[in-house]
Amino acid sequence: MFRGSIVALVTPFKKRRVDYKALQKLVDFHVKAGTHAILPCGTTGESATLSMEEHADVIEAVVSAAAGRIPVIAGTGANNTKEAIELTKHAKKAGADGSLQVCPYYNKPTQEGLYRHFKTIAEEVDIPIILYNIPSRTGVNMSVETIQRLSEIKNIVAIKEASGNLSQMAEIKRVCKDKLTLLSGDDALTLPVLSVGGEGVISVVANIVPEKVVQLINAWNNREIERARDIYLDLLPLVKAMFIETNPIPVKTAMGLMGMISPELRLPLCEMGKENLDKLRKVLRSYGLVK
Repeated sequence: MFRGSIVALVTPFKKRRVDYKALQKLVDFHVKAGTHAILPCGTTGESATLSMEEHADVIEAVVSAAAGRIPVIAGTGANNTKEAIELTKHAKKAGADGSLQVCPYYNKPTQEGLYRHFKTIAEEVDIPIILYNIPSRTGVNMSVETIQRLSEIKNIVAIKEASGNLSQMAEIKRVCKDKLTLLSGDDALTLPVLSVGGEGVISVVANIVPEKVVQLINAWNNREIERARDIYLDLLPLVKAMFIETNPIPVKTAMGLMGMISPELRLPLCEMGKENLDKLRKVLRSYGLVK
């Protein structure tokens, strides 16, 4: 159901508030670029620093701006199952096409706890759900066995895999087959994940070069393997630059340098250090993205 280049959209701020005009422009930018779907309120969208009201408003604003032109997958995960259900119900009511559900963070549930968390959300809200496994952020890795159990639930349709473990991703594809769409959660592993049966990426770098990520996915799908490899390898230095500090610090900084948005972040995230900022500028110049 959800495939291709899915942008993990930043949330633009201006004077400490969500910049809804900039948000509208970003949605239009991705529609024009051919991005396959748009995902607000994920990690890159700084969901952890949005209030519940802002979270709901951003989802509504993106759905409204998309106006049916591009699918919207709302980030509605939480480490509190009840809160995740409330956010997901709101996303469905707002007209989102799907929901991204991150593994609960900080409280480090067992595998059975993870299973019951996602199962409860799926049963409470009839909306297509993408699981999100990112142990570097959550402190817990969702096992292949747990993912396979969850793939039996009708409206759990995909997984964003950001464990960094390609062997685990291949095993997910082997045991779940077509019951679960495998999506890369890491731009640096997009092509390797495609090679083991993945069908797309939830991308950070697509915020600044959406056409390139679309071209990579399309080349692979058209069996233009060498072209896909060349695009992937060409993008790698830019991808690495997006993670020289905690995401989304570098990508929002880059978008600020490119004149796309104000680079404002919310504490506890803060502006880049000078050394890394100089590195980022150098990489952006090499791609012709800034002067």
